[in-house]
Amino acid sequence: MLQIPRSLIDAMVDHATASHPIEACGVISGSWATGIPTRHIPLVNAAQSTEFYEVGSAELLKLYRNLDDAQEVPVIIYHSHTSTPAVPSATDIALASEPDAHYVLISTGDWVVPGDPIEVRSFRIVDGQVSEEPLEVRPDQGR
Repeated sequence: MLQIPRSLIDAMVDHATASHPIEACGVISGSWATGIPTRHIPLVNAAQSTEFYEVGSAELLKLYRNLDDAQEVPVIIYHSHTSTPAVPSATDIALASEPDAHYVLISTGDWVVPGDPIEVRSFRIVDGQVSEEPLEVRPDQGR
């Protein structure tokens, strides 16, 4: 089960809706020791595509150096689907390279009615095997 503070869900959804119709992508990092999601890191979709995302090699290198310096790991790897439901595509499955990460998909398709909740789902993808997991949104600490 993925447990995540409301503010981090909101940050991912805001990034996805602001980027629409281009797919958004990013990471939520957390401490090596705890694996608890704590920091939103939006990334740029270098492909500027409505059908897939790609992180440039320089940005990816910068991300992993930053995570190493902060003693963090990518707890969540997220991206949006702009014309399909929030379910991993064959490409998403083939490119999933972090077996310990939660893969969160956000659907921002044209069928989303303004004011209705955006579809956000979490998956584990290990060795090509996909399993959906419950996503529990928690209140932010101190609120």
